[in-house]
Amino acid sequence: MLKSLRTFKVLAVSAVALLGMACSSATAAPPAAATPPAAPGPAMWVIKDEDSTIYLFGTVHLMKPDRQWRTPRFEAAFNSAEEIWLEINDGDDPAAMQSLVMQLGMDAANPLSKRLNPEQYARFKAAADKSGLPAAALDPMKPWMAAITLSFVPMMKAGYDPNAGIDNTVKAGAQGASKPIRAFETVEQQLRFFDNLPNDLQVEFLMSSIDELDESASMLDAMVDYWVVGDTKGLEGELVSEMKDKYPHLYKVLLVDRNTAWADVLAKRLEGKGVSFVAVGSAHLVGDDSVQNYLAKKGIKASRY
Repeated sequence: MLKSLRTFKVLAVSAVALLGMACSSATAAPPAAATPPAAPGPAMWVIKDEDSTIYLFGTVHLMKPDRQWRTPRFEAAFNSAEEIWLEINDGDDPAAMQSLVMQLGMDAANPLSKRLNPEQYARFKAAADKSGLPAAALDPMKPWMAAITLSFVPMMKAGYDPNAGIDNTVKAGAQGASKPIRAFETVEQQLRFFDNLPNDLQVEFLMSSIDELDESASMLDAMVDYWVVGDTKGLEGELVSEMKDKYPHLYKVLLVDRNTAWADVLAKRLEGKGVSFVAVGSAHLVGDDSVQNYLAKKGIKASRY
């Protein structure tokens, strides 16, 4: 078993945020502007030419509702934007989300009792019991889906909420201000990133999630602590480094390929005019393969804002 499991926890946090939309039809309400943190706040970048401005804002997908993070810089950039860009913008229909989960996350013909060896299945049942979830209800799930479902419990018990996640907060603010919302991807695309993982990696994801259930919340706490003060090196260590070193294929699929595609979209957007505010997961804006670095290869400079 891996000694360091940040990669799997990052996967769990991302997918829990997605699947949280399937569990609740509630619309995130933007928190009231609070006293800004003493530190500079979450990291932002800006891209400009003669008639266009694009702000890049790294997010975390789960958040405690009472955590203060908004800053005057964020407010000014967001308020100036004529359009908002998010990773996805089609997760508002709970019925559609549930249908996708059933399609991609369930496989009754190949339940966990068949996919796992006896020792693994015993560990799975013990984890389900500890979490208060019936193992029989989880058994038809694919390993990645079971891993996420189990990971959801300690994060929620610790007070984290997908509806309070920064992406949902930005989206709610855009809807409240009648700002157009664009998206780089669809929910189905994002869920397929997990569903397309090889079975052995899905099983490893499940086993690691089981072994680290008690540490899920503390890992997320550390990630949020780095995020709220704009510590991009700390975020790189939590979100990117292990995946790049130990799981190069996963790293390419989840970060390199997507960041390259998003940089192409933003470069095209810069050819137009106006102000755009882009809010995507912080993993996409840190490290050597960040969106900003792919923009730099096109001669487009993103400056820390």
